[in-house]
Amino acid sequence: MEENVKIMLCEDDENLGMLLREYLQAKGFSAELFPDGEAGYRAFMKQKYDICILDVMMPKKDGFTLAQEIRQANGDVPIIFLTAKLLKEDILEGFKIGADDYITKPFSMEELVFRVEAILRRVRGKKTKESSVYKVGNFTFDTQKQLLVIGEKQTKLTTKENELLALLCSHANEILQRDFALKTIWIDDNYFNARSMDVYITKLRKHLKDDPQIEIINIHGKGYKLIIPDEE
Repeated sequence: MEENVKIMLCEDDENLGMLLREYLQAKGFSAELFPDGEAGYRAFMKQKYDICILDVMMPKKDGFTLAQEIRQANGDVPIIFLTAKLLKEDILEGFKIGADDYITKPFSMEELVFRVEAILRRVRGKKTKESSVYKVGNFTFDTQKQLLVIGEKQTKLTTKENELLALLCSHANEILQRDFALKTIWIDDNYFNARSMDVYITKLRKHLKDDPQIEIINIHGKGYKLIIPDEE
């Protein structure tokens, strides 16, 4: 991996944090370690990072709070949560905030690197593609700018919202298979990623509600269908 990839690592367990930082650096990343959410936030506001890896349970400022503040400052930077908890409510809360991935402890460092690289490939691949603009009813959807526009209203989409809506648009008025979407965007079709996708579908429906002709419907046992009226 190129050395110019800069990672913000927030982990209050000193031993684990140092091991992760050293391993990431050995893999060619530029990784900086912070012991709590406040230190991480101060660093994020001063520097540019390509991806953030946040422990959920941290002193001074927990990972969820830090992620919300990061999202307010930058809606695009990928976020991975690390946690010792396996509670569905916590994992879903992380995805609602806009997490790109969620890893429960204990985990292998090789798995973490794999997930980091997969997310970065997705993000960088999207940026290198030519601009794709979809006409979605009365909306204009620019996948490169991650913008959904209707009239004077512009909505900046998160990376996950953008990827999912682009996939739906490429299958407009057809069934988008649930498993295909999960493996394309989330890599793995496990329970938590499936619930995360449901959360993002709900977000997209809210973004599209200004045009009542547009619908995202559930196809039981199969997936979703984006309904767009045929152009005259």
